[in-house]
Amino acid sequence: MSDISGARVIGGRTFDFSRRAVVMAIVNRTPDSFHDKGRTFALEKATEAVRRAAADGADWIDIGGVPFAPGPEVSAAEELDRVLPVVEAARDLAVVSVDTFRPEVAAEVIRHGAAVVNDTSGLRDPAMADAVAGTDAQLVICHSLAAPRTPYPSPRYEDVTAEVAAFLRERVEVAFSRGVRPDQIIIDPGHDLNKNTLHSLELTRRLDEIAALGYPMLAALSNKDFIGETLGRPQQERLAGTLATVVFSLLRGARIMRVHDVRAAHDAIRMTEAMLGWREPAYLQHNI
Repeated sequence: MSDISGARVIGGRTFDFSRRAVVMAIVNRTPDSFHDKGRTFALEKATEAVRRAAADGADWIDIGGVPFAPGPEVSAAEELDRVLPVVEAARDLAVVSVDTFRPEVAAEVIRHGAAVVNDTSGLRDPAMADAVAGTDAQLVICHSLAAPRTPYPSPRYEDVTAEVAAFLRERVEVAFSRGVRPDQIIIDPGHDLNKNTLHSLELTRRLDEIAALGYPMLAALSNKDFIGETLGRPQQERLAGTLATVVFSLLRGARIMRVHDVRAAHDAIRMTEAMLGWREPAYLQHNI
């Protein structure tokens, strides 16, 4: 087990996950992304989104060139063509993360300044660990059952939280066996990835059991279907539900919040940190 109480230097910036949560913005250069439906596919739109996310308070920016969900094949060369210009646009503004399941893409984006590799496949290809080992990059290990771009209808679990924890524990050991250090590991329980709404709700209630694995935990919650199905809200009307889930997850041990609406999430997280005594107010004037 690791210990999240110590500070980590990531992308030249220091993060103390015992007292701070990270706002991770999402910028996808894909025509078929889950939430924005290709709104930032054009390079100009993607770089504009990067600048806006940084201005709105994003600590990290997660750049994706291929969705995890089923869809048409995208080659590694095309994925790199999509993400590298955005990595270069973002690396001086925030910590850069790249959402990829390909080791060759991971190795290349690290060379171009990415500080985090976000592998939603959970090291399905163990060579991903080889790409990160020996570097200063972080590796996000995410729980999923299916291979990327592959349907997995009607997933079944006896105990979703226990099974996710066991999966993550085992994949972390694989990373260690390939030379990844404990202080490079981040875990993600994978809300909605090969899980139905009841699975994701239970997993969220018991996130403290995932946090107990001892590594900083990423929660990719933003506008997910489990929020929409719970509230009966369509894709573009899930902000309030997302913010409630972000705050709840922070209190259960999540420390990296992957979100679309950066400014709103930033304020919800910072307010929660202040109420926990982790952060001072921006200024004091009222009744002083």
